[in-house]
Amino acid sequence: MTEPAPTPAPPAAPPPMRGARFAQVDVARGIALLAMFVFHFAYDLSNAGLIETDIAFEPGWRWFARCIAGSFLTLVGVSLVLATRRGLNRASFLRRLAMVSAAALLVTAGTVVAMPANFIFFGILHHVAVASVLALPFLRLPVASVILSAAVAFALPSLVASPVLDQSWAVWLGFSRLPLQTADFVPVFPWFGCVLTGIALARIVLPRIEDSAVASWRPRLLPVRILAWGGRHSLLVYLVHQPLFIGLIMLAAQVIAPVPREESRFLGDCQATCVRSNADETLCRDTCACTVAGLKRENLWGKALADQLSAEETARLSRLAQACLRGP
Repeated sequence: MTEPAPTPAPPAAPPPMRGARFAQVDVARGIALLAMFVFHFAYDLSNAGLIETDIAFEPGWRWFARCIAGSFLTLVGVSLVLATRRGLNRASFLRRLAMVSAAALLVTAGTVVAMPANFIFFGILHHVAVASVLALPFLRLPVASVILSAAVAFALPSLVASPVLDQSWAVWLGFSRLPLQTADFVPVFPWFGCVLTGIALARIVLPRIEDSAVASWRPRLLPVRILAWGGRHSLLVYLVHQPLFIGLIMLAAQVIAPVPREESRFLGDCQATCVRSNADETLCRDTCACTVAGLKRENLWGKALADQLSAEETARLSRLAQACLRGP
């Protein structure tokens, strides 16, 4: 009696390709883009006067913007490690650097035309271009040195101060203590610390997962695939989304009356007065925003706008401002 032929074993899954793209990084970048859309759309609505909140001076929204920028720059560090783990492809690196630099110049040119008083001279794309070059030596340094360098980068703006660094040619470094008029400012320090953090994280984690199933994961759900697509084409998405948002808001402004901007004017006057006393600009913004919140909480906001505060209420306003200045 002839024995039945053995059932052939199913083919083994191919091992993860060393050097293949990590879909998780694309998805993370897509999530950061989604958060950026939320912030920019709210900022554009505020700038057009279609919502009451002045996004530029609201502490919560400003921290949200910082978290978004930090996540993007951390992913820049991660991506540099992934792109160079089999050696630096100079042609590919220079091509990408040229694209980012050209996009940064386009942002500057566009904002000079659209908002000359607040044009972007060193925003997130400018930082990515400069940081991509500055980061190259750190891709081969010991991880401990990279972590130490990140800590130094974060600390430097608090430690370095000089009238020379307040000059316009040096402002992009991040050491100037003077107030700036710009819609987006991401100086080299302390933000380069985020890029170095990404490099350190990738160099610690990558050797542990590169040959595992984690490396071969690909998104299946449509929303996640859309996020991954956006993360892979982040530069294009970044350049396109703001003109689209502004166009939509300009159309909306034709049929929606802008809200009163008393809060914006109050905050502007408050911050100008604070800065003239040689206080730090960030401290002034946070203090004034906190004071406005306190006035609303104490039901004094309307009287403050109308300059109708009694002597007792003026004293309460002063105590609110002092409490905000001291912080939590």
